[in-house]
Amino acid sequence: MLFVDTNVFLYARHARERVKQPLAAAWVERAWREQTGRTSIQVLSEYYVNVTRKIVPAMSREEAWEDVESLMAWDPLPIDARLLARGREIERRYKLSWWDSLVVGAAQLQGCTLLLSEDFQDGAVFGGVTVRSPFTLALGEASARYEADRLPARQHPKRGRPPKRPRSA
Repeated sequence: MLFVDTNVFLYARHARERVKQPLAAAWVERAWREQTGRTSIQVLSEYYVNVTRKIVPAMSREEAWEDVESLMAWDPLPIDARLLARGREIERRYKLSWWDSLVVGAAQLQGCTLLLSEDFQDGAVFGGVTVRSPFTLALGEASARYEADRLPARQHPKRGRPPKRPRSA
């Protein structure tokens, strides 16, 4: 599964970004075609605000809402207690901002192994989720590589004392 962050959706719709727009649009189209795209309610909210208020020229609210409604087909992860708890774990472990922690948490909770974003360090790995920039990762690169790198479900050792090791003679 492929988690798509806000900036990828923004670039995909921003015609003034002559280099990034076609690359971002190709990634979004691929996620639609292969039905592997995932996102979150947070990302869709950020997209709506940014596309209607911050890019020039701004998109109409009606057109932006049509985009958001169509992306609801990706079954975006809601912000709920489970995501908040995961976000807090990520924030503490990786020292990410709160909003970035929620993005990574949403990707993890949806079983995504690849997170497309320009807002993180390209190649960073957060508990089985690899972040790649859609502007440095070729569209043709096999995503199977990221599936193979997935961590097992149990990431922490069992609690208690470690087993005794035999003494060397």
